[in-house]
Amino acid sequence: MHTELVGEPLLHLDSRRLLAEARRAVPEAFDAQGRLLSPIAGMWAQPPAWFNAVSPIDGSVLAELPLLGAAQVAAGVEQAAAEFAPWAARSIEDRARAIVEAVAALQVHRDLLVRILAWDIGKTLPTACNDVDRCLAGIDWYLEQMDPMLDGRKPLGLVSNIASWNYPFSVLLLNVLVQALAGNSVIAKIPTQGGGVSLTLAFALLRRAGLPVSLVGGRGRDLSEALVGHARIAGVAFIGGRANGAQVHRRLRDTDKRYALEMEGVNAYAITHFTDWDALGRQIRAGFDFGKQRCTAYTRWVVERSLVPRFVRTYVDTVSMLRVGNPVLGAHVDFGPLIAPTKAEELRSLIAEARELGTAVLYQGELAEDAFTAGQERGAYLPPVLLFGVPRDSELYQREPFGPVDVLVSVDSEEELVREANVSNGALVASVATDDPELAQRIAARLHAFKVGINALRSRGDREESFGGRGGSWAGAFVGGTHLVRAFTDGPHPIEGNWPG
Repeated sequence: MHTELVGEPLLHLDSRRLLAEARRAVPEAFDAQGRLLSPIAGMWAQPPAWFNAVSPIDGSVLAELPLLGAAQVAAGVEQAAAEFAPWAARSIEDRARAIVEAVAALQVHRDLLVRILAWDIGKTLPTACNDVDRCLAGIDWYLEQMDPMLDGRKPLGLVSNIASWNYPFSVLLLNVLVQALAGNSVIAKIPTQGGGVSLTLAFALLRRAGLPVSLVGGRGRDLSEALVGHARIAGVAFIGGRANGAQVHRRLRDTDKRYALEMEGVNAYAITHFTDWDALGRQIRAGFDFGKQRCTAYTRWVVERSLVPRFVRTYVDTVSMLRVGNPVLGAHVDFGPLIAPTKAEELRSLIAEARELGTAVLYQGELAEDAFTAGQERGAYLPPVLLFGVPRDSELYQREPFGPVDVLVSVDSEEELVREANVSNGALVASVATDDPELAQRIAARLHAFKVGINALRSRGDREESFGGRGGSWAGAFVGGTHLVRAFTDGPHPIEGNWPG
């Protein structure tokens, strides 16, 4: 990973200078007024309106993004689908050369993409670096491995991508590149909440290399018919919440479209018969990466009652060392803002509601006062909170907060431990901490998560590692490595996934 980005010269670049640099790098992505356009099938579509991309860092407007209408996107789907046949007819070697050219362009502008991504969604510079670099390393791996993965398989057609805003490069853009390498044409939606500026610049570079990729911006309710239900859509990759994911699933499950739908779940960490608190403290700290705005963040701690005091002491000792503040100012911070002030206010309201119902706040963090400019907007910033005794009728009891809010649950038996860890009808990840290897394996086998760690956190994984979910946290094909390629190609091999029934 490049580390020079955290040096002094970068830290004083503001968002306006970054956008000016982006206009010099990819002028075709902007109109005469400096507003961003939508790349659709080799053309730059002029929308009827724009919406503001507001940086959660300080509430400033980073750029204006295209707000396309339903009919315009439906026409764009037709145009993107027309790119499929000539692209699929090219050899895998020829497609790979185009991907390599695109990746080289991303590498040239990598530092700019990282800096804009930090402003786009409030990542610290190291986490923004990690997002971009994981995408670049990931597609390099697929370029090396793709030949045997595609043996006997054919691309589907036009694949639609609707993803959340939190990992625009290491998840969304990597998926787009792999789908295209496999021979599909691709269309993706700008995440409404953030990431659209950096993604538009990246797609501009991909279009320069001749990749059949399109990116559209607009309201989800206006674009869902075109991006999910349109007859020319052959496959759908979705990442988001359960409510929206369930709507997408209802539209797809009775069709012949291929789909992989990643939805949220409450990821639980179960702790019993355990003594290695230093190791757990390191995991707690690592778990606050990007303010727990991750689908694999652990926010539910289910702890044997006798261990609760030791857990709370470990938690407080660890989390009290975290610094929350402006992620690009220059002062060291562990994480910055949530994606928007409305999200932070939503969590504050849920915490207040839970307190009214009898919940105890065992820890309430503070912002790092030296990590803000004078008078800076702070509405999106929320320091860590640990809650205990959350009642079952509180939203925080069965819901993923998608922010730095942890819930502690004490239990008296193994049965209760498993039941409380499985509260959300399926999850992407879970973990169990115990000194007893046999007990660890027994509990792990009963946790309703796709991946279960033993005395360790689990993550989405990279490259060959598969990823999916159980219960309501996933629908359709699993992804990652060979699974991602098979999910959006046809061939003789079975497609593993979480299917209805």
